[in-house]
Amino acid sequence: MNADTMNMVLIVLLGVVTYGLRVSGYLVLARISRLNLRVEAALDAVPVAVITALVAPVALVTGAAESIAAMVTVVAAFKLPILPTLVVAAVAVTVLRAVGL
Repeated sequence: MNADTMNMVLIVLLGVVTYGLRVSGYLVLARISRLNLRVEAALDAVPVAVITALVAPVALVTGAAESIAAMVTVVAAFKLPILPTLVVAAVAVTVLRAVGL
């Protein structure tokens, strides 16, 4: 097998494993009628934690434009729904990069 074939096999295999993990999580939670309040609170915090883990390195390690845009986005997130917040983020980083920051 050449490298391209190995890469495709790896991508498909990882996709199948990811899908299996998602389905198994759903099936486990579907069997439980009522979750503990602590478990429910922890599961509610997962999306915020994932987004923070993805965005924080970019906001802290890259240039000033990205850091300022991240701060603007946080402020917008408290006041706007998700779609307008994403638009504010994209516009902020685009304008700040165009300005030269």
